[in-house]
Amino acid sequence: MSGKITAEEMEELREAFQKVDVNSNGFICDSELTELFKEAKMPLPGYKIREIIQQVDRNEDNQINFDEFTSIFLDLKNDQVAQSFRKVINRKEGILAIGGTSELSSEGTQHSFSEEECFAFTNWINSALEKDPDCKHILPIDPNSDALFTAVGDGIVLCKMINLSVPDTIDERTINKKKLTPFTTQENLNLALNSASAIGCHVVNIGAQDLKEGKPHLVLGLLWQIIKIGLFADIELSRNEALAALLREGESLEELMKLSPEELLLRWANFHLTNAGMTPINNFSSEIKDSRAYFNLLQQIAPDGSKEDVPRINIDMMGLNERDDLRRAECMLQQADRLGCRQFVTPSDVVSGNPKLNLAFVANLFNKHPALTKPENQDWTLESETREERTFRNWMNSLGVNPYVNHIYGDLLDALVILHLYERIKIPVDWEHRVNKPPYARISANMKKLENCNYAVELGKSSAGFSLVGIGGQDLNEGNPTLTLALVWQLMRRYTLNVLEDLGDGEAAGDELIVNWVNKTLAEAGKTSSINSFKDKEIGTSLPVLDLIDAIQPNSVNFELVKTGSLSEEDKLDNAKYAVSMARKIGARVYALPEDLVEVNQKMVMTVFACLMGRGMKRA
Repeated sequence: MSGKITAEEMEELREAFQKVDVNSNGFICDSELTELFKEAKMPLPGYKIREIIQQVDRNEDNQINFDEFTSIFLDLKNDQVAQSFRKVINRKEGILAIGGTSELSSEGTQHSFSEEECFAFTNWINSALEKDPDCKHILPIDPNSDALFTAVGDGIVLCKMINLSVPDTIDERTINKKKLTPFTTQENLNLALNSASAIGCHVVNIGAQDLKEGKPHLVLGLLWQIIKIGLFADIELSRNEALAALLREGESLEELMKLSPEELLLRWANFHLTNAGMTPINNFSSEIKDSRAYFNLLQQIAPDGSKEDVPRINIDMMGLNERDDLRRAECMLQQADRLGCRQFVTPSDVVSGNPKLNLAFVANLFNKHPALTKPENQDWTLESETREERTFRNWMNSLGVNPYVNHIYGDLLDALVILHLYERIKIPVDWEHRVNKPPYARISANMKKLENCNYAVELGKSSAGFSLVGIGGQDLNEGNPTLTLALVWQLMRRYTLNVLEDLGDGEAAGDELIVNWVNKTLAEAGKTSSINSFKDKEIGTSLPVLDLIDAIQPNSVNFELVKTGSLSEEDKLDNAKYAVSMARKIGARVYALPEDLVEVNQKMVMTVFACLMGRGMKRA
């Protein structure tokens, strides 16, 4: 690798970093690094692990962040330690290497993909879409081959999996299903990629052509994100109040709500293991390899016959007596199968401690058999995430911010994500001198976070030129919803307008420019609709949006599906669902939801028209 990292190599490094960062906290610690080397059949003594960390740990926090991780390949590329580090990231066992095929990667680089992931995801798709008539031409996919990579090539499976993870994301009427041509296949893949981005998948550097060609590392990376979002959807307190049973003594509901889905799953497993008299575990990799924790977990969550129409299932624990780890794992999975949960892992995945697939296995166990009861006599009101909050959070995650945002306020308290977003809108951030990075010393943690928040507000006012009247660092640090969203909206707005400015040779983009372009484009295409502003009530029918889509890509909209005349709220929502999916299908990365159009949410309406303008300018 030369002294500069290409965009594709950077994306590969980000995937590798996330693979190593088992607890998804944005940092690699010594235990995660130790475990990685062990799994790669290259166990290293503690001093050697510390030596690796010391060589790249520039801020001396005894952890490796992504920047430091990247520096390994720039500063230490000829060093034996760095070479061994690179070697183990792409784990030998179950990993296949393939030569790069894109322009960026064709010169001697290799991409790796996991056979275990391919096997697991293929079986999950076969099970999930088994009864879908639109997938009969593809299913079942042979899990013992690489057929998965060609199966996603027409976009139908990807669209279906997105809707399984986040129902109604894609309007089924917009999926091309019959007599596919290269053009209609491309439309399906555009629809899948832009919809994946809208639900929070990081799809930068993944194009429709990559999926059409079935590039394994990109296909598996995208599928994992889609599947994980679906598996984690209900592992959230406001959507599953029974999780309050996991509250510890002296812990507040607010503290429990701040836990990530991964942390909640571990808490859930340990709740049941403790009830079984077992020692709690710290991860779903090294500490589940002997299957003993899983056996006891299954016994605790199996239906006990107390619920009507749910027969009792007695878990056979005899498999615990098996001396061989693989045979014991097989016995455990046979019991999981009786619960309808033999998914994602094989016996060898359990014994090797594959962190990703074991996490998926446990998440599926939770979703099907949580075995939790909401505490009685508890008087609380849990507020679900608003549409606006979800849209902003998905937008952030789609840009690949680190750490991943699970809770829009709780995960922004130290402003690190906001500072990453500044970089996305081309505002320089002084990471070396002005930013405090975790882990924060307990005694000064809040002060360090507050300093970051003050810096974030300062950048907004001085460098970005945002209107932040009455907003201070303390507001971000305390998770003030209104004021935090005010800043996040301005970040999203600037990001959207930057795209237009890049396409328009630097011409400053604003509301007036977009409205004028929309009306000019509609008039030139002979359309009768127009808009006065982003508050125009006519937008609530979605007709101007659909007309604009058809003006940008003629004959793309099937107007027989569009409701006109005097519209009910249901009719308006039907049109809006069609419009949002059609916008994504023609290549516009729209984050707004159909309800935003129906209610004429001015902010989100602006982003819809701006994204369509960007798509129209590319076409021109």
